[in-house]
Amino acid sequence: MIADRRASPTGGTPGGRIGFKTSPQDVDWETLDATWALAGELDVFDAGWMNDHLTDPRQAHGGASWEALTLAATLAHRVPGKWIGHGVLANTFRHPAVLAKAATVLDHATGGRFIVGLGAGWHEREHTDFGIPLPPIRERIDRLESAVDVLKALFSAEAATLPGVSRPDPFYPLDGALNEPTPQRPAGPPIWLGGQKPRGIALAARAGDGWIMPGDRAGDVAYLRDRREAVLRAIDAAGRDPAGFVFAGQVSVGGDAAARREAVETARALVAAGAAHVVLAIPAAAGPEALRTVAAEVATPLRDGWG
Repeated sequence: MIADRRASPTGGTPGGRIGFKTSPQDVDWETLDATWALAGELDVFDAGWMNDHLTDPRQAHGGASWEALTLAATLAHRVPGKWIGHGVLANTFRHPAVLAKAATVLDHATGGRFIVGLGAGWHEREHTDFGIPLPPIRERIDRLESAVDVLKALFSAEAATLPGVSRPDPFYPLDGALNEPTPQRPAGPPIWLGGQKPRGIALAARAGDGWIMPGDRAGDVAYLRDRREAVLRAIDAAGRDPAGFVFAGQVSVGGDAAARREAVETARALVAAGAAHVVLAIPAAAGPEALRTVAAEVATPLRDGWG
């Protein structure tokens, strides 16, 4: 059973688990806080997830959205003992050294259960509206590759003591950088990547601890299977052991009983296709009772059938 595969706080991986996802768009604070408070009481969920946007990505312009990294830190105390992750943080929003420092806080706040989900960034208006550069995709992937290397460097033992970490880089150079206090989890929080094309897949295979399917492909079993096979081939080409590398699938759970039954079957199909972590997404504004229903009608049947 999934509940029997709980990892130690500082040494385990979040595979073989079920997460809930309440992304922070179009929801008031009281509803979001109450939903996560309930999630902390529901043993069926091992992780809480959200996306990372400054506006509502479903709209071409604007739309209410809470800032996701601060939000995760604020809600962490509501879900003690559970993993927290983003699917995924936009690398364009934050310098990776600042992200490393923030991730270290969340690593301690969660007892070593914070997942750094990271992507290249994509929504144009939420960049241009706030004066945040959105380079062409080739440069964004260049920057993502550099950012992952910066994170790994700042999570390393070398960043804990003098002389610190130095690395030349066209985007994010380090010169004697120290990350103190150090992460609680050895080697720092796991890094899950959402790359879908060859360079993103190669980066996940070289430097990632997991791969999470994008929200806009939620429930697409064939897509998960195809990308998983591509990542595994790239891991083999990189000479890495795939043991411990986690593939995560996402399912959007609808609002009626028939949709919830369909979500169970889709989630089971994702597991059969190789997902070791399944994220069940609900509209955040649906509130705690919707999460309770999903726990009973989707997460529990999935867990009970996941040997």
